[in-house]
Amino acid sequence: MTDATGIHLEILADPEALARRVANWLLAAAMSKDGIFSVALSGGSTPRRLYQYLAEPGYRDRFPWPRMHWFWGDERFVPHEDAQSNYRMAQEALFAHVPVPPANIHPIPTEGVSPEAAASAYDRELRSFYGADRFDPARPLFDINLLGLGEDGHTASLFPGSPALRERDRWVAAGPGPASDMRITLTYPALESSAQVAFLVAGRGKREILGRFRDGDESLPSVHVRPEGSLYVFADVAAVGEER
Repeated sequence: MTDATGIHLEILADPEALARRVANWLLAAAMSKDGIFSVALSGGSTPRRLYQYLAEPGYRDRFPWPRMHWFWGDERFVPHEDAQSNYRMAQEALFAHVPVPPANIHPIPTEGVSPEAAASAYDRELRSFYGADRFDPARPLFDINLLGLGEDGHTASLFPGSPALRERDRWVAAGPGPASDMRITLTYPALESSAQVAFLVAGRGKREILGRFRDGDESLPSVHVRPEGSLYVFADVAAVGEER
């Protein structure tokens, strides 16, 4: 269903059903387009189950892996082998099990560079992939952008009060997370250059913040993601609660 704010909301029974629904949605989108298909990935437990589904034979054997390119919406500034790494999670859950060309995987660099240099390097990589320094609304950077919704309303690593919230020129920025850990994150211009943005939201702990998100609470960083294309929310019953 589409609510008053233009969000396409789908409510699933539980995290398993949510992950499988998004796997089917992602496969259908990839199969419906010819040529390069680009995806921005999110971290967290809900996307992990999605990535595991994509690695199962029913999906793995049907995806057009040679023409799909994979990016990350944000990353903790830790080595790729670290347990907190979003890259490591996706590698273990998905990429280690599917025939994706290594050149089509675009992790955020986190080793041998400073956070600022890592952000600049990823900014250059995105611009090189896109083939221009300015976004054309008719030609989005990402075909699908998967995002999470934090309990404080953050998405990617755009946290309340972060200087990156005001960034409109750089596509990637470095900054501290809630525990003063360094993060690398795509900024609004890059996140919004998407044909389809999908927030994946599961669990009773997300009920209050999802309600505020759906109400358009301007204090939440996630509310300010306004994609060139469509905005979806895939949520389980526990996160939605009693429908309004």
